[in-house]
Amino acid sequence: MQAVSIDYLANRMSIADLINGWMRRDLAQWDALRELFHPDGVIEITWFEGPFNKFVDASMRMGASDLRTKHFIGAPAVTFQGDKALVETNAMIVAENVELGLGCESHNRFFDRVEKRNGEWKIVRRESIYDMGSFTFPRGMFDIDQELVAKHPREYAPLAYLLEKSGFPVQRVFATKDSDAEKAMKAAGKGWLES
Repeated sequence: MQAVSIDYLANRMSIADLINGWMRRDLAQWDALRELFHPDGVIEITWFEGPFNKFVDASMRMGASDLRTKHFIGAPAVTFQGDKALVETNAMIVAENVELGLGCESHNRFFDRVEKRNGEWKIVRRESIYDMGSFTFPRGMFDIDQELVAKHPREYAPLAYLLEKSGFPVQRVFATKDSDAEKAMKAAGKGWLES
């Protein structure tokens, strides 16, 4: 077995802490959430694409709406290349619109490009791959518009439906498990890591 350096362990722990910092969003700790990304950081998820700073502002609006979300974050798989790393992390999004009485669970993987600048690891780009999802009914059964559900890939249709019903539209198709979009995302990430 190969020996692991203290630097490697310290970098890995810093990245794990960084990825787990996503809970700041669920806790409405907006200033702490902004610290997870470098100033030029971008995010691309179902309901938002663009600069991370604007994502935090949009998350504040979501936090003031009837839509509640919670993210369960797994242990990250990290591939290092100098002061860059690709990080893939299993996550589960639990969401509920308290006014509608409708919720969902969505299993995804965050795919992050992270970079160490001035001694700090932060996210440069966050994307998501959606694996599967289902509806939840906290107050009993709910009539679901099947045509609206069918607009989106099965893997994240419940999440997209709930987002749209809550006023956060999903504008395009996103990466799903084993899709061409996932393959392209990972190829672009590898190219970035090796550049």
